[in-house]
Amino acid sequence: MLLKADELGRIEMTERSGVRVIRRDVMAARWWARTVARRAAAREARALAKLDGLDGVPALLGWDGHELLRGYIAGAPMQQAQPHDRAYYREALRLLARLHRRGVVRNDLAKEPNWLVRADGRPAVVDFQIAWTRGKRGALFRLLAREDLRHLLKHKRTYCPDALTARQRVILDTPAMHSRVWRATGKRVYKLIARRVFGYWDNEGQGRIRD
Repeated sequence: MLLKADELGRIEMTERSGVRVIRRDVMAARWWARTVARRAAAREARALAKLDGLDGVPALLGWDGHELLRGYIAGAPMQQAQPHDRAYYREALRLLARLHRRGVVRNDLAKEPNWLVRADGRPAVVDFQIAWTRGKRGALFRLLAREDLRHLLKHKRTYCPDALTARQRVILDTPAMHSRVWRATGKRVYKLIARRVFGYWDNEGQGRIRD
């Protein structure tokens, strides 16, 4: 079943040996975007390898430079499930902390489709193609990790605002300097390219289905 198709390739749900998997086909990308698509898939593979065995993250099943296979996690994307339960955000904070302890910063958690609500109400995180996976856990890592946290808290403010603590409200009110600069400058250019080139017209990064 086709989940997404755009200039960076195709993502589909399929089966391998009777097991449901998610397949990213880099070779289906436009010729001019294929290098970018391959690098993004390789970055996702590195992140999933570092997170191997972590509950709430897809398992890396294979990456050969052309096709990325990852495990399927049953659940609804956040914008559909709209989780109002405080327990969801407690577990999401724990999951985020585990990612960071493994040396991975997700970098794109502002997009609600990257969060899943599983059948039992627990969170999961998917789509690691722009995750930070290299280098030491220094000042830059901590800065980016804080932005991961702030993006999660923005969702908590949307769906479960009464559960925000005073400290969490302070974090929400103080975005990192690079985030403020990005919103004032680069974000406008990104939106222009995303909309004109890749057809991303919503705030959730979902691509159009390409003919």
